[in-house]
Amino acid sequence: MPELSGQLAIITGAASGIGKEIAKRFAIEGATVVIADLHLPAAQAAAEEINRAGGIAMGVQMDVSDEQAVDASVAAAVERFGRVDILVSNAGIQIVRPVDQFPFFEWKKMLAIHLDGAFLTTKACLRYMYKAKRGAIIYIGSVHSKEASLLKAPYVTSKHGLVGLCKVVAKEGAKHGVRANVVCPGFVRTPFVDKQIPEQARELGISEDEVVHSVMLRDTVDGEFTSTEDVAAAALFFAAAKTKALTGQSLIVSHGWFME
Repeated sequence: MPELSGQLAIITGAASGIGKEIAKRFAIEGATVVIADLHLPAAQAAAEEINRAGGIAMGVQMDVSDEQAVDASVAAAVERFGRVDILVSNAGIQIVRPVDQFPFFEWKKMLAIHLDGAFLTTKACLRYMYKAKRGAIIYIGSVHSKEASLLKAPYVTSKHGLVGLCKVVAKEGAKHGVRANVVCPGFVRTPFVDKQIPEQARELGISEDEVVHSVMLRDTVDGEFTSTEDVAAAALFFAAAKTKALTGQSLIVSHGWFME
């Protein structure tokens, strides 16, 4: 039997990249998936792709930094499907600048999407999970939940914050049957990362090839990017867990870039 048969998963930032791969993997494992993304046409296209492949998916528009929008989208999913079992908080952006040159409005935008968005989607889903006495919340963190890199102050700050949020949700949610975990990928070759390569090259005064091999992949054991499939497999591992033995824990998926 598929590992997530009969479950409803809401995945944010799922119209492309890591989020889309997680949605596809969860659908293969029997979950109904809600593709939540800022861009509705892209969310609907990703959902239709899953539906054509034999899964069940719905695309919804969601600005994760807008409490009313989050609450409305989660309520619409529950109204249609009657439940929410899994939340994957994945939505994110990247802005690369040194701290002394980082505009405050961009700092606030980064934290609003990565950290406020995780809080707001968690709060919205917990309303239904607590009533049902079940649920799994998976935050897509980063190696930057554990480690720092140049030029990424708000990203590193927010990804560290996800680990703290996860631990609190794991403790508070335990009596309600809700688990919480963090998946911490290394660099994944998606448009999200491709955008950073020329930006970091400019800021660091090095070539794009040096950014890839001397910055992004320098500390991996094999010089390889983490794949979207790697991250989806880790998310599935937490989503399908049968006990609370692993709640509150994070899993690093980085080709050995960071080890603990």
